[in-house]
Amino acid sequence: MLEDKKDGWKAAIALAPAMIFLVVFMFFPLVNTTIMSFMEGFQFRANAGIFAISHRYQGIGFQEYINVLRDPIFLTALKNTMVMVVISVPISVILGLLVSVCLNNIKRLQNIFQTIFFLPYVTNTIALGMVFKVMFSTNNGLINLIVETFGGDKIAWLTDATTKGYWSALFVITCYTVWSGLAFKILVFLSGLQSIDKQYYEAARIDGASRARVFWKITVPLLSPMIAYITITSFIGAFKAYESVIAVFGRGSYIFGPAGDTNMWITVVGYVYKLLPSLMTPGNLSKASAGSVILLLIILAFTGIQLYVSKKRVHY
Repeated sequence: MLEDKKDGWKAAIALAPAMIFLVVFMFFPLVNTTIMSFMEGFQFRANAGIFAISHRYQGIGFQEYINVLRDPIFLTALKNTMVMVVISVPISVILGLLVSVCLNNIKRLQNIFQTIFFLPYVTNTIALGMVFKVMFSTNNGLINLIVETFGGDKIAWLTDATTKGYWSALFVITCYTVWSGLAFKILVFLSGLQSIDKQYYEAARIDGASRARVFWKITVPLLSPMIAYITITSFIGAFKAYESVIAVFGRGSYIFGPAGDTNMWITVVGYVYKLLPSLMTPGNLSKASAGSVILLLIILAFTGIQLYVSKKRVHY
């Protein structure tokens, strides 16, 4: 009994640093932000402390949520975020899985190819975005030079404020998002592939199974826990998109499109950031908090659906 108490204290001491960091930098800000989102007309008061409830506000209610949901910029941000999630996540997961399978089957120069695909993971996201901006430049970009070589016309990838420019910018952002996030997915999938018992593949080869059948009947089911993990984390990351947009357009922290429409590709996180310079305006911080809470609820809903589906589809 005494030994159990000692082990309990040892566990508590070991967990204490992590719990302190979680409480200070995650749980408290989350609770404080949620409280702030219900405080209508929130305004900072000098020397009032870190607790939201100690500052000025006009009342308690859902008015800030109503203001956010009526804001056309937020609705645009929500639409853009959903479009990016629906398009980029499936492409990145499927491409990461296919590349991992190919790399796993390569014997010669495997380490070199792994290093090439892993480079974006250790590259600064803003620097990577600047590279994509140069590549997709209208006049001197590499992509337009290739298009002209094959007889096509130049495309204003990132400078067109029309509907056509909206979709061309989406193509660039999707390429950037997929490429920058591919390395981590490949790393996880490769570790999963290398842990699969080779006897399964040998038995399938003896039975004369095709490569496609081996992939769908052996590789995918045995790799399903990694696929579920990557899919969930990819959805969460895509919902928090911000750097990818400002990095590609490269025109400042609060500019999300070409000169004719600076909010063309604003995301929900970008909407929250755009309110930060005017936090002293009454209600702006509670409005930003409401937007953050709405995004959190959407992410929780998607994550819950994925966890429910994974219970039936994932084979442990």
